[in-house]
Amino acid sequence: MAHTVRNRTKLVNRLRRLRGQVESVERALNGDADCGQIMQLLAACRGAVNSLLAEVIKDHIREHLVARRPRASEPRATATDELIDVVHSYFK
Repeated sequence: MAHTVRNRTKLVNRLRRLRGQVESVERALNGDADCGQIMQLLAACRGAVNSLLAEVIKDHIREHLVARRPRASEPRATATDELIDVVHSYFK
């Protein structure tokens, strides 16, 4: 994933936020928080993981599944954007 080097800072920042969310789940469990609060925290973690995965998939589609040409054809670029939208909506 050498192409992710340019996005590394963004991805690492997402991971750090995710780590903070997981730590908040641990604190909630240790602090005897109610089930509703714990489920909400877990759902936030799941959303963060899905968002991170969607970002990596989006980069993968652009870098590996679509031909890298100086002038991408309009239909192919549109199809790429549509595929990214479908994958992104799956993770919401």
